[in-house]
Amino acid sequence: MSGVISGFQLAGFAAAAVILVMSFPREFGPKFRAEKDYQHWVLASMVVLFLLWSLTAGVSDGLQVHFLALTTLSLCHGWRIAALIGVLPTLLLALFGLLPFADIGIYLVVSVIVPAWLSFLLFRLTYRYLIRHLFVYIFVAAFLNGALTIAIHQLLNGGVMWLSGLYSWHYIVDNYLVLTPLLLFPEAMLNGMAITLLVVYQPRWVRTFHDNDYLSQ
Repeated sequence: MSGVISGFQLAGFAAAAVILVMSFPREFGPKFRAEKDYQHWVLASMVVLFLLWSLTAGVSDGLQVHFLALTTLSLCHGWRIAALIGVLPTLLLALFGLLPFADIGIYLVVSVIVPAWLSFLLFRLTYRYLIRHLFVYIFVAAFLNGALTIAIHQLLNGGVMWLSGLYSWHYIVDNYLVLTPLLLFPEAMLNGMAITLLVVYQPRWVRTFHDNDYLSQ
């Protein structure tokens, strides 16, 4: 997607703007200004995301694959703050020529907002319906959650590219979705290991983890 901004790309900008404004976490600003440790944590999250998202394997324009790590981010910050944190790395990708400026809106919706929201939704389902145990939190809410999130992201991104008219569904399946199984275990491992380290060494950074819930069984 390049050149003149299409109606599809404008719709992406509009959708991203509306979702980010409507879901803006009011507690984020005061906490960010007041707590220096939190500032460092948020900025470190942005840097890690930018570096991780920069490592892409290109199939065709709009059909790049990369790890998300948004399951970890959502478990640590909640999906609203996770989506907000993902804005700066997305802008940096565009600034460094790794993402067309016209595609920023679509990228934010498909590769940031929806995966963050989905990851948090899956966590809430595990919290409500499964036993609250450390193993469940790490293996289901982080490991399996990460795998399922990237699988759905791949399907969603492929669907968006098909709706945009750039590629046929046959081409997307044969050249993009076929790579999905190769991403499941690495993405799951990335999130599972990150959350394991965080709950062991810095549990206060993981917003969704509470000792009384997961360590008192």
